Amino acid sequence: MRVILQLAFQSIGIVYGDIGTSPLYVYSSTFTDGIKHNDDILGVLSLIFYTITLIPLLKYVFFVLRATDNGDGGTFALYSLICRYAKVGLIPNQQLEDAEVSNYQLELPNNREKRASRLKSKLENSHFMKLFLLFATMLGTSMVIGDGVLTPCISVLSAVGGIKQATSQITDGILIVLFMVQRFGTDKVGYSFAPIICIWFTFIGGIGVYNFIKHDATVIKAINPIYIVDYFSRNKKDAWISLGGVVLAITGTEALFADVGHFTVRSIQISMCCVTYPALILAYAGQASFLRKNNEFVSETFYKSIPDPLYWPMFIIAVMAAIIASQAMISGTFSIIQQSLSLGCFPRVRIVHTSTKYEGQVYIPEVNYILMIACIAITVGFKTTTKIGNAYGIAVVFVMTLTSAFLVLIMIMIWKTNILLVISYVLIIGSVELLYLSSVLYKFDQGGYLPLAFAAVLMFIMYVWNNVYRRKYYYELDHKISPEKLREIAGDDTRFCRIPGLAMFYSELVQGIPPIFKHYVANVPALHSVLVFVTIKSLPISKVPVEERLLFRRVQPKELNVFRCVARYGYNDVRNENEPFEKLLVERLKEFIADEYLLSQNVLQDCQSGENVNVDGAEEARHEERLQEAIEKEIEAVEKAAGAGVVHLIGENEVIASKGASIGKRILIDYAYNFLKKNLRQSEKIFDIPHKRMVKVGMTYEL
Repeated sequence: MRVILQLAFQSIGIVYGDIGTSPLYVYSSTFTDGIKHNDDILGVLSLIFYTITLIPLLKYVFFVLRATDNGDGGTFALYSLICRYAKVGLIPNQQLEDAEVSNYQLELPNNREKRASRLKSKLENSHFMKLFLLFATMLGTSMVIGDGVLTPCISVLSAVGGIKQATSQITDGILIVLFMVQRFGTDKVGYSFAPIICIWFTFIGGIGVYNFIKHDATVIKAINPIYIVDYFSRNKKDAWISLGGVVLAITGTEALFADVGHFTVRSIQISMCCVTYPALILAYAGQASFLRKNNEFVSETFYKSIPDPLYWPMFIIAVMAAIIASQAMISGTFSIIQQSLSLGCFPRVRIVHTSTKYEGQVYIPEVNYILMIACIAITVGFKTTTKIGNAYGIAVVFVMTLTSAFLVLIMIMIWKTNILLVISYVLIIGSVELLYLSSVLYKFDQGGYLPLAFAAVLMFIMYVWNNVYRRKYYYELDHKISPEKLREIAGDDTRFCRIPGLAMFYSELVQGIPPIFKHYVANVPALHSVLVFVTIKSLPISKVPVEERLLFRRVQPKELNVFRCVARYGYNDVRNENEPFEKLLVERLKEFIADEYLLSQNVLQDCQSGENVNVDGAEEARHEERLQEAIEKEIEAVEKAAGAGVVHLIGENEVIASKGASIGKRILIDYAYNFLKKNLRQSEKIFDIPHKRMVKVGMTYEL
């Protein structure tokens, strides 16, 4: 229990910075044209109260947090859960052995099987649904990245709003410093965030109570939802439009789910229910009490409602809280891009792991500078929080709606939830989110276009990369070398000489030998004494235990010393950063050789015992000795090859559209994909392959 409470305290600093700083701008974004009727404040307070209760508290804390993928959350966690249960992945690289990974298994209830099977069958048999799920995941990811751009803008701009004269200069300065320190990693300041956000929640809750008692305690009436009905009947269309401001009260809610991997579900539930939720409700109630007596200050609600002696301490804490909120979203953006990259949905970028203590803390230089430029451009271009708020609302609600859609699939297919509960969820939570979505989309021309344009650009990049990635995989699958052809090549002593050393051929192909090998031997008439075809494969789980990472198969006959190795990684796994891949592969290969001989021995003994064949002790001992000699001889051959030198052979594929391809396909492959490829990092930089022992094999793929 002590550990859970510790994690609950630490989560306050990492998870709630964004939703915690929402009181800075919610009322000013809701009443953009001023307060027309004093009871409108009660209507908006009632909306805020029920929105925070329904979405962050009920939906996320009690429903969505149950859908973690071995403790990890986010859009990709939901997608990977569905991919594991139903075969909806678009690349045919599934292997039976994948299900044997210890944290791959899903615990499934046994009842309500029929409905779940029907839905599963529809998903597996529909290419459109597979594409749709992938697109929805990409859209959710793009929107969260958009959120990462907008959070620093609106949070810092609102926080420094206390100094009117210098808002723009201070904001730009803070944003530049914020992005420049990203390279040092959140670990350096990580859990020092929690006390600051705790002080922030104490201040906004305490000031809320002060304003509630001093100005108008009757705002407690807003707990009655009739005030929402009255607000809509009085303001009609304007009330519906104002929902775009109200929804900003729940910005950052997705962080509850996305960051759960750093903590535990129970710790997030405790911190939300005991600290964040009460503090936010008190803050909004206090601001409403203040506005009931001071309608004219609605555009500066937060700072005007602070008692004079606390103004400057509150200003400093607000700026610090805004920086922390921004930091959480920037870190979240890096993590999401890392997940996208490992699932073949994002171009190759350099990922720097900034902490040896916390695996999920990463820094991506290219993305960091793009985010910084985008943030400063938005702040300079929009200047006010109102337009940025319109853009922010769309990003927030889109992600929440997509999370709900994925959750409904998981409820039916994996949890096999009672259909009445699923319908209730859709009617209550789904209708509320769709209502908010319709409102934020209305402000499309007032800044709302920004996250959609940003998401469109990101989705185009992700689609181009993923589409060509899949085409390349199918090309290799169609042109793979048969086992007979490989035996013919490797066993032909007249054409090829075997030289000392261990060669590792890298390929995306999980089954079969890639065509690049045939291209290599056609030009180089020499093969190393031990050949290992290595495939880096991502599984739809967050992490693969190191001891289960490498899966070996031998290519017959044994004398060739040719092996296949599939290196399996989860989407949150670190690749070749702290583990020497070469050393690990050689050690695991030796273990595989020993296990293979022992397995064949056990099978032989079982056959003999089944046939009642009597073997005397001396014969058995000689057989054991011969077996041990064979194992030692082959292991020695591997050690000798590794000692002579390890060579990494990488396919440097040039991809072009095939003759007679459509204009769209030519643009996609010849221009869009090749432009991305030329301007991004090469595979050896991603896998930390030593340059001195690397050979690139060029080949053209006509897709």
